[in-house]
Amino acid sequence: MQQLIWFRSDLRTQDNTALSRAMGSGATVALYLVTPGQWQRHDDAPSKVDFWLRNLAELSKALAALNVPLLVRHCDDWSEVPAQVAEVCHAHDICAVHVNEEYGSNESLRDQQVAAYLGQQDIAWHSHLDQLLFKPGSVLTRSGGYFQVYSQFRKVCYERLHTALPALIPAPKAQAPLAIDSDAIPGSVEGFATPSASLRLLWPAGERVAQQRLECFADEQVAFYKDERDYPAKPGTSQLSAYLAAGVVSPRQCLHAALAANQGEFDSGNPGAVTWINELLWREFYKHILVGYPRVSRHRAFRLETEALPWRRAPEELAAWQEGRTGLPIIDAAMRQLLETGWMHNRLRMVVAMFLTKNLLIDWREGERFFMRHLIDGDLAANNGGWQWSASTGTDAAPYFRIFNPISQSQKFDPDGQFIRQWLPELAGLNKRDIHDPSALGGLFAPTAYPRPIVDLSRSRQRALDAFKNLSAREVPA
Repeated sequence: MQQLIWFRSDLRTQDNTALSRAMGSGATVALYLVTPGQWQRHDDAPSKVDFWLRNLAELSKALAALNVPLLVRHCDDWSEVPAQVAEVCHAHDICAVHVNEEYGSNESLRDQQVAAYLGQQDIAWHSHLDQLLFKPGSVLTRSGGYFQVYSQFRKVCYERLHTALPALIPAPKAQAPLAIDSDAIPGSVEGFATPSASLRLLWPAGERVAQQRLECFADEQVAFYKDERDYPAKPGTSQLSAYLAAGVVSPRQCLHAALAANQGEFDSGNPGAVTWINELLWREFYKHILVGYPRVSRHRAFRLETEALPWRRAPEELAAWQEGRTGLPIIDAAMRQLLETGWMHNRLRMVVAMFLTKNLLIDWREGERFFMRHLIDGDLAANNGGWQWSASTGTDAAPYFRIFNPISQSQKFDPDGQFIRQWLPELAGLNKRDIHDPSALGGLFAPTAYPRPIVDLSRSRQRALDAFKNLSAREVPA
């Protein structure tokens, strides 16, 4: 009797809990399901789907070296998954299915349904903790609830890590060859456009690339992370988010690399390494929020009273934001970076999100959806958490009166205008003082090819403050 590992967002052979457990239990077959209808309902970006497929092709090669055949099956959405997985099990005499846990309402329901369906046919279901350091429900407040404040969550995580550091899982050894051929990996999926060659070059596939990025960051850049991570023109971030989202690298691998660079210290030593570990724990925090408060993965605000905010329906302003033509250079440069590369610098994600939700007073869900449809590193928990933080509707959110001014943010974090010039060549001729706000030059001097701001920052800020102040204290029913 054989084992099946069903790969999802864990496209690697190294430090993979489910793969290790499956191969430790018997001869193993691998499965991947292509579910385009479900991906469209989840607003998965074409660049992300392409990234999955390219990494799946690399995974297939790595599995072949372990003599593990990879089967690929197609079903439109997750309602068809129980029958599809069972069919593979029956065809290959499989007695147990191994998966790494995924989080979110739809993912949890899917796995419950698959487990129940297989159970009716005496096929075992084994679900493993893998994409998190701590199992949701294991890091709780003294009253037994999920943390709503990151700093409190982080404190408990550090206490746990000091006493029980999650170990890296040894790479599995090759098994005896099976008389099963691997399936061809599709090069594209209907409904998802193939991204540009330049975007693909920015995000090469495979564990080897991910490990090289991790090692290079830990060796050369993490020491400067705290000081340089907020400057979009500098290579100050790890560029690992897409690999983490697809599971090509694990959070355990990232944590161990950071600790090795910081002489084993978590909360002391090099500030850059500590700051990056804190970012890994932010990722952890938002995943736990998904499980503890399922409404956030159902398009609901974490702070239910904010459902009553009078969001504006302003399609022309929304389109200007989406297309990078708001007349605010740092906003437009950031949005063009997203459209061209499938990625946006984290500081700018906050700046453009606050501009949409506060200055334009447009519902955060519009921005969350647009990001997911374009991000190669799109992750429900992190994307939702970031948008609700910026909109002041979420857990541990920015206070509603804390509203980033995009011009001052630009002056502070892109002081020479280097990032703006890269993405807005029509402003390249402006000096480093004027490039942040060309409209201040007046009509005779401002570049005619660049639009004037679509909103007055001061008046729109006050409009947002008034909207939050007038919120009713009553909570909307869940």
